[in-house]
Amino acid sequence: MRRVLLLTAGLLLAPSAPLAAQAAPAPGGALEPCDLPGVGPARCGSLEVWENRQAKSGRRITIHFAVLPATGTATGDPLVPLPGGPGQPTIALAGALTDMVRALRDTRDVLLVDLRGTGTSNSLECRLYGPSTAEFAGPFYPPERVRDCVRELGGRADLARYTTDDAVDDLDDVRAALGYDRLNLYGTSYGTRTALVYMRRHPRHVRSAILHGVAHTGYRMPGRLAADAQRMVEAAIGDCEREAACGAAFPGLRGDLRSITGRLERGPVEVTLMDPGTGEPATLSFSRGLFAEGLRYMLYTAGTAALIPTVLHQGARGDLAPAAELALASRRGIVSAMSNGLFLSVTCAEDVPFVDRDQAARAARGTFVGESRLRDQAAACAEWPARPVDPAFLEPVRSDAPVLIISGQYDPATPPERGEEALRTLPHGRHLVIPGAGHGLSGSLGARECVPRLLAEFVRAADARGLDASCVASIHRPPFRLNPIAARPVTLPAPELAAHAGSFAAPGAPPMEIRLENGRLRLMVQGQTFVLVPVGPEQFRVAGAPQLSVTFAREAGVVKSLTVEGTGQGTLTYTRQ
Repeated sequence: MRRVLLLTAGLLLAPSAPLAAQAAPAPGGALEPCDLPGVGPARCGSLEVWENRQAKSGRRITIHFAVLPATGTATGDPLVPLPGGPGQPTIALAGALTDMVRALRDTRDVLLVDLRGTGTSNSLECRLYGPSTAEFAGPFYPPERVRDCVRELGGRADLARYTTDDAVDDLDDVRAALGYDRLNLYGTSYGTRTALVYMRRHPRHVRSAILHGVAHTGYRMPGRLAADAQRMVEAAIGDCEREAACGAAFPGLRGDLRSITGRLERGPVEVTLMDPGTGEPATLSFSRGLFAEGLRYMLYTAGTAALIPTVLHQGARGDLAPAAELALASRRGIVSAMSNGLFLSVTCAEDVPFVDRDQAARAARGTFVGESRLRDQAAACAEWPARPVDPAFLEPVRSDAPVLIISGQYDPATPPERGEEALRTLPHGRHLVIPGAGHGLSGSLGARECVPRLLAEFVRAADARGLDASCVASIHRPPFRLNPIAARPVTLPAPELAAHAGSFAAPGAPPMEIRLENGRLRLMVQGQTFVLVPVGPEQFRVAGAPQLSVTFAREAGVVKSLTVEGTGQGTLTYTRQ
């Protein structure tokens, strides 16, 4: 259910435009001016709620929220983004969350709520790995770290009170406090479950709902995780085989995958790689579990899925560095972007207790994931003080609200079947499957021109059936990468590195700043920082993102521009300011 926050070509190549905010407060008047990273002026507020909503006694926690006022005349039914995880914050992701719905900003407020246990609302953040690279190589949830988290968080939170039911009731309190009558819900990944449960518990206050990557109430993650991931990696390999250039470059990919998993099944392999966080050489004890996790996350976007053939090909021939770097980058990205305690509070109450372990184990046999994730997550939940929800929670959500469901054709986490299952009890719903897409849309060619328009038109009309979705057929995955991934950096003297630093801009794209700090070039864009590692005199790689390369150009010996290239994304040239 997690929506992984890795650097993708979309971040560096995506157009950006300023978001305005009007001076008048939103309904309710309890908001104060604030500034949101990546967005700008907004109106922020908070609301105290009972941690134990049933008893209405004991500890109170503060729910923080922000309103991006409509740039024109507001309709009074805001759009409410509900991100994934469970555990992603909302307010800190304001820029990314509002980018997809920019066309709606003229008539609708955007209401951003950090749900309980996330972001600024009594976040259940705890450290599961690190800081050393070696500590990232263990189980998905190391039991000793989980026990540490229970001790750390238990003093300020009742970990059994952080479930989806509680979160949506908090959200409805915020809605009422701000004076909104109905909401337009926009859930992604686990956020789709949040939206569905809100629709069940507060049906009168739902105008419409968008569900992207459906993790419905009966999902029972990770019961189907290994089998779903295997189907999707087989689909990616099949696409490569049918593509003449890819098939010729990488014959026998299924054998390559079996070769890698067989080698790692015998024990971890020591791999020297480019550390995704620092760009420095690092040694990692690369296990089958971490390999499987990394490969599965590569399927999350079309851009990273395009790397799978070359990663498998290199790995089967002894070069596991690209696979290890991508796996380490995905795990680092999850840890930095998630409230891991909330992930456990939700999944240990709503998912894991209801997984048929024997059935899930049978389904996992023969897959590249195997039973590792099932074992790791069950072991973590055995340590976590969660209480299983009433089994009635798992029943399908029924609603008469207009619903637009979006699935990625090759999504390994929430495949299109989950969308079809949810649709059965949503009579005014419609399900669109995005060709070649994964769990997210990054790397899907044509998606940026099509999907935001569909979202805006759906919300304006509150009608999925009449939506002209013909543009979906034009969306497709990028070509597979055919050349090897350079994992070994070269050394450039400090003066040469310094020559590449500066401010760079491109029409319609977010500006970027490149600085030399502690002997490394660091690229800063939209509040995030990434390490540039030289693999040639003017060629650099983004550490942790092999699909991205940055090439500098000089005039009369002076760096004047740079070009960012991502797999299948084309190029974008920035000029030095």
